[in-house]
Amino acid sequence: MSAIVRAGRLTIVDAAGRRQTFESDAPGPAVTVRLNSAILPLKLLARPSLALGEAYMDGSLTIEEGSVGDLLAVLTSGLDALDKMPIERLRAPLARIATRLTANRRARASRNAIHHYDLSNDFYALFLDDDWQYSCAYFCDDCNSLEHAQAAKRSHISRKLMLKDGMQVLDIGCGWGGLALHLATDERARVTGISLSEEQLELARRRAEDAGLSGNASFENRDYRDLEGEFDRIVSVGMFEHVGLASYSTFFRSIEKHLAPDGVALVHSIGRMAPPGGMDPWINKYIFPGGYVPSLSETLSAVERTGLWVADIEILRLHYADTLRHWNDRFQARRAQARDLFDERFCRMWEYYLAACEMMFRSGDLMVFQLQLTRKRDAVPLTRDYLYRPTASTTPSSLAN
Repeated sequence: MSAIVRAGRLTIVDAAGRRQTFESDAPGPAVTVRLNSAILPLKLLARPSLALGEAYMDGSLTIEEGSVGDLLAVLTSGLDALDKMPIERLRAPLARIATRLTANRRARASRNAIHHYDLSNDFYALFLDDDWQYSCAYFCDDCNSLEHAQAAKRSHISRKLMLKDGMQVLDIGCGWGGLALHLATDERARVTGISLSEEQLELARRRAEDAGLSGNASFENRDYRDLEGEFDRIVSVGMFEHVGLASYSTFFRSIEKHLAPDGVALVHSIGRMAPPGGMDPWINKYIFPGGYVPSLSETLSAVERTGLWVADIEILRLHYADTLRHWNDRFQARRAQARDLFDERFCRMWEYYLAACEMMFRSGDLMVFQLQLTRKRDAVPLTRDYLYRPTASTTPSSLAN
């Protein structure tokens, strides 16, 4: 444990009341946890990620000093030491094998989406921004709120898509419709959004109707493998993480098939800066069944087989950590309402999820990448200058709306 605690102080009180403290010279949170089960240390040794999350959810681990976020900050300060533990070195290759054998076929993909995204719109309204953006925001230099950063994200993606009036746009994994409605309004595009979540689609359709955009923004329950037609632009934000490694080639072939000859596509996804890994067992069981965080090598290998050009790659490093911090702050402020919708165990699960993901972006190997894809090598400008010229849609006053 001393090798893992490289920042802050961790005190562990076991089920017999024995106390042990591990402290680093590096600054960090001070945390005290109590293990309320004599068998919990063995579980933590055997499957650290799964056992820790479940112990916090079920109350067999309680925090007497600090918060769950503080605990995870201390533990992730020495992630490389955790990865070198004998049990982890044995488990990691098995997890990678399991990942490669997992295929998210249509029925399974639908079940996975329902598990997470159909929880309740009332629940997601507790912590998302006003535009219902459930993906990494873009914290520009003058972004002073989550709303501002999410507006900057929409604008940044719009620039990369290089839209013109009346273009046909496909939004794969459209969520609650925020990006699609932005493209239909500010960029005057005709957008088709697809999702496997009926809760999301119901709200997206209602938002389009309320905004008078039903003619320019439509939303369908459809799998990306069942698409028809051709689109000038294709965008997918926060959906590629659900595709599954076995379907990467199918996903990018679908983009290539339905993208116009001079079209542009943008894929925004959580990724890892390290070599390919496996699925986190706790996240896979409780939060995103069937989900997988890709490495760039796995992703680009699948793109290369389609003949698409990778016109640009951008890496967002700490943007998602800051997004998750905002979500967690909002969730904590309305935690009692979440408990009324579900129960205390659910609230513990959700706060663990938000805190764990934030720490993996701050101390682990997670990042976000944006791939700009084209069929023609000159479909987009040859330099990035066009992304940073001021426009009416990206001035600070407009982003603050």
